[in-house]
Amino acid sequence: MGKRARPAEGQKSRKKYKIANGILEPCVSGIYATCARKHEKQAAQELGQLFQDKVDELYCNDLAESQDTAEDNAELSVEDQIKKELQELKSVPRDGQKAKKEVLKFIDLNCECVVFCKTRQPVQPADFVHELMQDFANPNNMQKRTRYVQKLTPVTFSTSASMVELTKLAEQVLKSHFHVEGVTPLKFAVEVTRRNFNTIEKMDIIKEVARVVGKGGQLGHTVDLKEYDKLILVECFKNNIGMSVVDSDYRTKYKRYNVQQIYEAKFKEREAV
Repeated sequence: MGKRARPAEGQKSRKKYKIANGILEPCVSGIYATCARKHEKQAAQELGQLFQDKVDELYCNDLAESQDTAEDNAELSVEDQIKKELQELKSVPRDGQKAKKEVLKFIDLNCECVVFCKTRQPVQPADFVHELMQDFANPNNMQKRTRYVQKLTPVTFSTSASMVELTKLAEQVLKSHFHVEGVTPLKFAVEVTRRNFNTIEKMDIIKEVARVVGKGGQLGHTVDLKEYDKLILVECFKNNIGMSVVDSDYRTKYKRYNVQQIYEAKFKEREAV
């Protein structure tokens, strides 16, 4: 077999990866999941059933109240119903089809090894994923329901990719964790993941998020990359920046939210008994 010809001088060799074509709009909450290559659809299917079961378990009362509200609307007077319908028409897309507001909706990112599930109220992504991790780590739960899913990352909220919007996002997401009156000084770290993203440099993101945490040095929170109390996750994908905050058990107990590693550890412990 002959040797493969080298590219001519001055020519760049082709990169062996695909550029993602999917887009995430700003102001989205949800969950990223990494998965085995070329098994993105299967991973989404696995997660779809898993997530829905957990939604039914955690939020059935909230969803029932939403249904009751819809039924109450049917009892409105004719005049009030007309007003309500006119308000709803303003949000109807041009094709005339009213958009359904699913609690869970998978967005096709067309990105290798990554899927994204958009969530709506009452789902809170960080709490929701933490509940799932508790289930996964339960030593009495040895039934693994996912084959292709690897790691889950919650996104509390997201914004468009600019430094100004990043600051606003950080102020919004970090407030309840670091800026509550009377909160004791916390150790924190910032973890940034960038996919098909080059709008803002990684270190610039970390510095700005850290500045917001400490309010420019006014608060006593300190950086600790290994023994943190809180980890700020920043997920950058194309024109979107998402953010969430997780506790130290992310690192210690839940294997950085890696489902595969959690089950592998449990299986080894079971075999060792």
